[in-house]
Amino acid sequence: MLHLNQHQRLSVAEICEMFSVSAATARRDLETLRAQGKLQRVRGGAIALSASPPEPPLLQRQNEQSQEKRRIGQAAAALVQDGEAIFLGSGTTVLEVARALRERRGLTVITNSLPVINTFAGAEGITVIGLGGMLRESELSFIGHITEQALAEVRADKVIIGIRAISLDHGLTNDYLPETMTDRAILKCGREIIVVSDHTKFGRTAPALVASLENIHILVTDHRTPPEFTQAIQERDIRVIVA
Repeated sequence: MLHLNQHQRLSVAEICEMFSVSAATARRDLETLRAQGKLQRVRGGAIALSASPPEPPLLQRQNEQSQEKRRIGQAAAALVQDGEAIFLGSGTTVLEVARALRERRGLTVITNSLPVINTFAGAEGITVIGLGGMLRESELSFIGHITEQALAEVRADKVIIGIRAISLDHGLTNDYLPETMTDRAILKCGREIIVVSDHTKFGRTAPALVASLENIHILVTDHRTPPEFTQAIQERDIRVIVA
């Protein structure tokens, strides 16, 4: 575990060399550690699993990984066709998607994010549906029972959301428990689920389960996401776009 924590990844071949064991033994040991929640298995070895730290407020995060988020936003926006109805969630990466879509025409944008609403204010040819509810001030987003009731009344061709943490074993997780039910309701309102996430979110877990990986259709990330992770996700029939 010390080697894995220091280097963030470990192959079966390295285990065999370090401990003079067979490949079968190395794989069994990795599976045991995976079952104990100490690492994530990927093809040919494992990568480190770490807890996601508490997320700072949106305004503090907007300059973190800004170039990566901008490229992710542009790549996700390219998946949207004119005339579609889309749901855009909260967070800095989704906000970059909104910025990349502002000059489009014929879109219906459904959102629970105040910054997304403000981004489309005055944009010609775009209909904005803002969902009410309880304002989460750190994210400038609406959550809770009223928001979830509104979500039950809308349908979108595509849902584009960010997430706090992504794990191969534990799926999509969030660190704010009251928001989890709203996140789950968001996932139910669209035909196609697109998750946008930079490399810092991978291999981490947060306390609240939002959904398993099998609930998403497309993942858009940046080139710094470990290739072992993107390959493992593709093996689950999820399309991965590296921006």
